[in-house]
Amino acid sequence: MSYEWANRIRPLAICVFRRDDGAILVAPGFDTVKQQRFYRPLGGEIEFGERAEDAVRREIREELGTEIEDVRLLGVSENIFTFLGAQGHELVWSFEARLTDASMYEREVVECREGESRFEAHWVPLSVFVRGEVPLFPDGLLETLVN
Repeated sequence: MSYEWANRIRPLAICVFRRDDGAILVAPGFDTVKQQRFYRPLGGEIEFGERAEDAVRREIREELGTEIEDVRLLGVSENIFTFLGAQGHELVWSFEARLTDASMYEREVVECREGESRFEAHWVPLSVFVRGEVPLFPDGLLETLVN
């Protein structure tokens, strides 16, 4: 099976949002080949000619329907992984920001959209990832958030 993200290096911009209780907003995922549940911050692919910060602002606007503020770069990492049995390779710009819609911090589940598709993001305590109960991707992000 071929995936549009396989066999190429994919530039991504993701954003971490933190709540006062230590939870971060992440979208769940599941690899049916590995039978593994995981989480990843919201964001998406950087388009040609687009700066990473502009991409993360656009992606959050598309996915959550809100703007972000106080955006700061946490770091850039390289993520080589296997998902659904195919190898992926990403260069990931990780940002941290605040949501301008404060009501999103009060919900446990936030409704999101990607084009016509709908999905949920959840506020998950960072401690869940620190204890290794479920992985947080991309690799290396957890270490950045706890240091």
